[in-house]
Amino acid sequence: MTGTWLVGGIVADGSGADPVAADVCVRDGVITAIGRAPSGAAAVDLGGMVLTPGLIYAHVHLGLSSPIRAQFGFRLPAAELAADIFAAAGQALEAGFTTVRDTGGIDGGVVGVIAKGKVRGPRVLSCGPVQCQTGGHGYYGAAWEPTELWEAHHVPGLCALSLMSGNADELRRNVRESFRRGAGFLKLCVTGGVVGGHDRLDDTQFTYEEIAVAVQEARARGTYVTVHAHNNAGIRNAVRGGVRCVEHGTGIDEPTARLMREHDVALVPTFAVVEQLTDAEGMDLDPETRDRLSGVRQRMEAALEVSRAAGLRIGLGSDLIGPDQRRRGRELSLRAELESPMRALVSATSVNADILGLGGTVGMIRVGMRADLVAWRRDPLHDPAVFADPDMAALVFKDGRMMKGESR
Repeated sequence: MTGTWLVGGIVADGSGADPVAADVCVRDGVITAIGRAPSGAAAVDLGGMVLTPGLIYAHVHLGLSSPIRAQFGFRLPAAELAADIFAAAGQALEAGFTTVRDTGGIDGGVVGVIAKGKVRGPRVLSCGPVQCQTGGHGYYGAAWEPTELWEAHHVPGLCALSLMSGNADELRRNVRESFRRGAGFLKLCVTGGVVGGHDRLDDTQFTYEEIAVAVQEARARGTYVTVHAHNNAGIRNAVRGGVRCVEHGTGIDEPTARLMREHDVALVPTFAVVEQLTDAEGMDLDPETRDRLSGVRQRMEAALEVSRAAGLRIGLGSDLIGPDQRRRGRELSLRAELESPMRALVSATSVNADILGLGGTVGMIRVGMRADLVAWRRDPLHDPAVFADPDMAALVFKDGRMMKGESR
């Protein structure tokens, strides 16, 4: 059997097993063998580098890659928005992320041009516009502007932040519209957020009945709903409504974690954005954001501990916004400090793949899996700061194609 062998590396396969010295064969974008390369085989010498699965981000916002206040104020031309979106996509790939789940902000055209190879970037799964309650989290229009004008700020095929719903019938219509545009799953905001426009962090948004409508529509298409949620009341509404994943989960307590475990609902914490937003001035955000951040990091750490003890599937996502998204791997470094480097890697590979519904395709170095791979110049399991430095990702393969680096 022909193929190209990656030789001389240390394989951390994404399962949590101890790394081992092994060679990996790639053919037609698929891993076809793991072991020892035969003599004379076409080979890429890793020279002792650590080889991991391509990293997976379960919470990104490629469509929010411009200066935030200018973007939310609709002061940027479509050309600049597009340039920033595509730059962020390329930066994600450079940092070792071969799959990302965009949880709101891009429209279907972005997914298409990256998939066609016209723009460098990772594999992108997208919910399209976020589903938001009228006046809730995700709405950043001026208070005087009629809600129905909000969608006029969308750039079809490029960016569409959110759709507003005032009742279950409007939500059903907007959900169907999102699927028409190519959404692969749905995201609802069921609580307020940190970067808020007209909401508070402790608000609960959408009723149980409204959430259940979105879940019904998603299930009809063989997919799922995830929710932006910080407080327990909103999380419990969403879990009982049938959602499959919770983003942020800042206030999760033991009863809520048990409920999530009973319903097999996953959690995707987002620590890096909390660190990023601390610099509200540098991020060009409203100073009120700093006030909203008070205590969020500590509560998120406690929620992570409670969720781990409850046995939840815990993925990884950063929620970074604004123009500086180069250090996406910082989320792994932060999680490594709270848990361990191996646990952070597993969350960012096999667990995230499972959450995204790609567990049989990517997320581990296994025969038959897609050849999404990263070779690191230094061992990130020994020094997790390596994850945060894009230059440490020496070679990046997506579907077996070398997207970064040169073969030796």
